Amino acid sequence: MRQNKFVPIYNDLQDKIQNNIYEPGLKLPSENELALQYNTSRETTRKALNLLAQNGFIQKVQGKGSIVLDVNKMNFPVSGLVSFKEVARNLGKEVKTNVHELSLQQLNEGLSQMLQATIDDQVWCVVRSREIDGEKVILDKDYLLQKKIPRLTREVCEHSIYDYIENELNLTISFAKKEITVENASLQDEELLDLGDHKHVVLVKNFVYLDDATLFQYTESRHRLDKFRFVDFARRSRG
Repeated sequence: MRQNKFVPIYNDLQDKIQNNIYEPGLKLPSENELALQYNTSRETTRKALNLLAQNGFIQKVQGKGSIVLDVNKMNFPVSGLVSFKEVARNLGKEVKTNVHELSLQQLNEGLSQMLQATIDDQVWCVVRSREIDGEKVILDKDYLLQKKIPRLTREVCEHSIYDYIENELNLTISFAKKEITVENASLQDEELLDLGDHKHVVLVKNFVYLDDATLFQYTESRHRLDKFRFVDFARRSRG
């Protein structure tokens, strides 16, 4: 099967972007310049650039050309409801979960409102940092209603709470509401994450529901600002 002419050009440009020969924020050569460089037609280089744009390596800006994006940022789905284990499977990187706290607590007034429960209910509090390629870049603080999750162990928290809920407890996790903000890093962030010089984190609040529309989990997921690109897919419907 004959390979399309633009594929080797796409592969070469992709390799140069991933190896910082073309650094984030810089402009790629124009279609005409690339055509001369690769001894091909402008149409062929345009196809290669379009594929780079589709796969998140460049942003085509009218009047400015093709701007290289930061490919070191990892895509984190906004609309999907996935566990860190499931996200990690697609990253192709070395990952590790560190459990800093696992305790059963009485709900306070703030958490009871978050979880739409009474202060008589108890909640599992789980604090975990997530390492990617040896750097702690996510801090997850989970609160799960004990009446829905009767038992929880450190081993489960290190592996996957969602896997345990779905395959051991046979519950169906259905949907979540999410809020995303940028906040100043807290003292706990500085203690448990490898922030370096970064002073802010992306905070994703998750309110997670079972298939009977019962809210059973509230999570604060705190991400190092420079490491993630939060992505979504939207389809326009004409009214």
